[in-house]
Amino acid sequence: MTTTTPRPAPRAAAPAPELAPGVRPHRVAVGGALAERLPRTTAGRRALAGGALVATALVVGAATSAQPVLALGVAAVVLVVGLTLRMPMALPVLGMPLLLLVNRVGGALSVSDFVLFAAFWPALLFCRRPLTRPMRNVLWASAFYQATVLFTVIANPYVANAVEWFHEWLLVGGALLVGWAIGAAGHARLALGLYVGGSVVVALAALGQFAVNAASGNFGPVYLNEPLLMHKNYIGCVLAFAAIIVYTRPRWLQWNDLICLGLFGLFLAGILVAQSRQALIGLAVAIAVVALRPDPHRHRSKVVLLAIAGAAVVIGTLVQDQLESGNQYNSAYQRLIWFRQSLLIWEQYPWFGAGLRWWYTDRFEENFQPPNAEFEMLSSGGIVGLVGFLVMFLAILVVLWRVDSRYGTLAFVLVLMRFVQGQFDLFWVAAQVSIPFVIAGICLGAQAHAQRSGEAEDEPAVLGPPPPSSRSTPGPSDSPAGRRARHLREAVVGGRPRRPALPVGHREPS
Repeated sequence: MTTTTPRPAPRAAAPAPELAPGVRPHRVAVGGALAERLPRTTAGRRALAGGALVATALVVGAATSAQPVLALGVAAVVLVVGLTLRMPMALPVLGMPLLLLVNRVGGALSVSDFVLFAAFWPALLFCRRPLTRPMRNVLWASAFYQATVLFTVIANPYVANAVEWFHEWLLVGGALLVGWAIGAAGHARLALGLYVGGSVVVALAALGQFAVNAASGNFGPVYLNEPLLMHKNYIGCVLAFAAIIVYTRPRWLQWNDLICLGLFGLFLAGILVAQSRQALIGLAVAIAVVALRPDPHRHRSKVVLLAIAGAAVVIGTLVQDQLESGNQYNSAYQRLIWFRQSLLIWEQYPWFGAGLRWWYTDRFEENFQPPNAEFEMLSSGGIVGLVGFLVMFLAILVVLWRVDSRYGTLAFVLVLMRFVQGQFDLFWVAAQVSIPFVIAGICLGAQAHAQRSGEAEDEPAVLGPPPPSSRSTPGPSDSPAGRRARHLREAVVGGRPRRPALPVGHREPS
């Protein structure tokens, strides 16, 4: 007779220990079933892989030795890939100061657009999800505009039209996504600091060029040559963006007030030597909004409104003098002529316009970009495109205004500033459009990061009378609430309630 010894029951797996918030579990080894499906690593395969790497290195070395520029390009690509693997948002963050450069790459694409296009892909692949509701709403507003302008792309089939359709989407929707990825990853302060640092370089270069011009008796507007290649209106606009950043300086940036005040003066001086009137007007409107909007965290003096009013009077007087001078070649008269010509072109294509970038074609005798956002949209996108453009801006401004003022104010005034600048000069111009939308996305991403991480400095300020006292928030120590709270603290020892004292002779129950 044989007996079988019963097998012991398998032990239950020990429950996985709970991890602290923010701590990720260690990576586990590859499972047996999966390991069986992987190809076996043999000596022959290792030799083949090593030979392929050596051959690739020889080809790259031979190509780059004849073309040093190609070597730099390959090194830059390798560096970008390595940084992206180490920190996914490295390229979007480090590209912030490069957004200022409008030098052409290959004669067609600006450095700013190239960097924005390159930063878009890691932002799309590695950004924090899900997107917050304000971020989704501004992206939907951008998509609505792109849908309305798609009609002019279909009605006017030429290459520049289709290319500009994608370009405008990148300048608004792509820029918002890049900014969101930066802010949601917790790099908002670094990214804005890099942009402000790049603007300092532009301001110093403008002041230095003005000093050189003034030494030779030339007190006209400043234009920068290589390596910056910046027009006076471009200098004014990008410095105005930096000026409103340091003027607003939200609490979550944690920037020093005195340093920001000095930087604001530097940027304002750069705008003045550039003599960019639309930049001054846009900056004045933005400062007025920031000064008048209530801010529980910062008291802003209203005296700056007097300076804004004085600047508005000076600019209005200069424009009036140009119109009364009778000189039909000054900037004011020239704009009136371009407005009239834009309307004549629009009358030929009233609903869907003549196509985006129609001035790059030979369809018309006129070859100019209308120096006004509405006239440009009317002539290029027609009534449908103009409605989409206005709805997009109105929706984005409403969404940003409703965001918490600690994050929404800076985003709102930057987008509003770009809209105001577009009333007096070209609107769809590379970095002048992408920069404010990138920073607006950074603000929305920074809000999401603060809500997710629960940073103490981002808790809303308490307005009005203090909340009633309770056990968690006792009043002063000499008040009844304070005495009750102190009694409760004394009655707790080591996290357990202290047992009341027993009369003499009594024993504690076992």
